[in-house]
Amino acid sequence: MTYTAKLLTFDGFIEEYGADSRYELADGELIDMEPTGPHETVAGKLTSKLNIEIDKQQLPWVIPTRAILRPFANIATARRPDVIVLDELALFQEPLWQREPVITLATSVKLVVEVVSTNWETDYARKVEEYSLFGISEYWIIDYLGLGGIAFIGRPKQPTITVCELINDEYQQQQFRLGERIISRMFPELTLRLDDVLPR
Repeated sequence: MTYTAKLLTFDGFIEEYGADSRYELADGELIDMEPTGPHETVAGKLTSKLNIEIDKQQLPWVIPTRAILRPFANIATARRPDVIVLDELALFQEPLWQREPVITLATSVKLVVEVVSTNWETDYARKVEEYSLFGISEYWIIDYLGLGGIAFIGRPKQPTITVCELINDEYQQQQFRLGERIISRMFPELTLRLDDVLPR
């Protein structure tokens, strides 16, 4: 992940980088996320599994390919979650959605997922704070290489999915390792293990 010294407003970011999914914005700083092939494999496999479950449960939810999350109206931050599940019925309330794929209301978001790469500190700390303050009910951190700090994934370090569930404005976290079924409030009938989304 590369940071640049160029500061941008949210609108400036959308105008210049809105169509380029490689970039995020954090407090006005442009961030080149530099995704790898295995990272995209994990995100792609998870998207496929969640779409199957959405269809099976006949939920009015959608997983867009390029949505931008604007967690704060007064801070120049724009996140591009690796996977975001939206309530399609709530999107009519989104002020920007008809012109560009920008989400500004937490009520539109059912689930956000970040796949950990070299920026694990951002996924485990900063985004946990941002997404909880924004009010996202469920946030998954897929650390398929076990890169996160011991304080976040324990010892010995190993591949882990952390499910953060928003309770009383704070995330309660539960970790799932290889072979363990993931428990999700948003997808209570989902049968999914970390093993199912790992690169071959």
